[in-house]
Amino acid sequence: MAHRSAPKSRPSPREDSYGQLKKSLGQHFLHDENVCRKIVEHVTHTPGMRLLEVGPGGGALTKYLLQWGDAEYKAIEIDHEKVAYLKKTYPQLQDKIIMQDILQADAPFDQDFTVVGNFPYNISSPILFKVLDWEPEVNEVIGMFQKEVALRVASGPGSKVYGILSVLMQAFYKVTYLFDVNENCFTPPPKVMSGVLRFTNMHNPHCIEDKRRFINIVKAAFNQRRKTLRNALKSTLPAEALSDPLMDKRAEQLSVAEFAGLYKKYGIQNTNDA
Repeated sequence: MAHRSAPKSRPSPREDSYGQLKKSLGQHFLHDENVCRKIVEHVTHTPGMRLLEVGPGGGALTKYLLQWGDAEYKAIEIDHEKVAYLKKTYPQLQDKIIMQDILQADAPFDQDFTVVGNFPYNISSPILFKVLDWEPEVNEVIGMFQKEVALRVASGPGSKVYGILSVLMQAFYKVTYLFDVNENCFTPPPKVMSGVLRFTNMHNPHCIEDKRRFINIVKAAFNQRRKTLRNALKSTLPAEALSDPLMDKRAEQLSVAEFAGLYKKYGIQNTNDA
């Protein structure tokens, strides 16, 4: 699909009708309507669904999501200028915007919901850890990331970019790389390409009951990814685990299922990471 450059008539990249851009918040506003529609089209729309938009900014995706009159919509946005703009432009949002840091927020619904957003690049990884916190309720995520991050999260074992988030997200979600987004689709243009991912909840197929402990094992394995698991996990797993043949491998060589197997066989016995 051809991507359009920003029209010459648009305001300065430093300021738009919804206020000044804030570098501290990692703001790059999506203005390509073709891309906006394409992102929204990939959201699984079901009658009565609950939908959380993260960082709506100037409403690039919002205006399309609000067309679903049968969806219960909420947004979370920390920038008060953008909140004021959104409420003025879309009066139906008066009581639907949570003005809070997404990383500090409680789940916005007490039932299953979908997350969608053009995620700020500077907190995109922490947002995924937040999704993991909410995982029992989050059915689907459609999110835009820096392409490098998106490829990393979607990568499989054996890849040099396969890492912590690859394993953790794929342990709970089917991760699909949907499409690239050109930098000229944003105001101001970021210095990198972007990529859109879909996460589809697989409802804990590996039966991981203690998510925190599983996360600790995966983090410890990749924090010393050049070492064998025997060295990387010697202070995380019990001594009996060190004789397991898997310990001869490095973290990037293990599949998600193998990490889950280590957790179930040894991790739930250990108290060192409590």
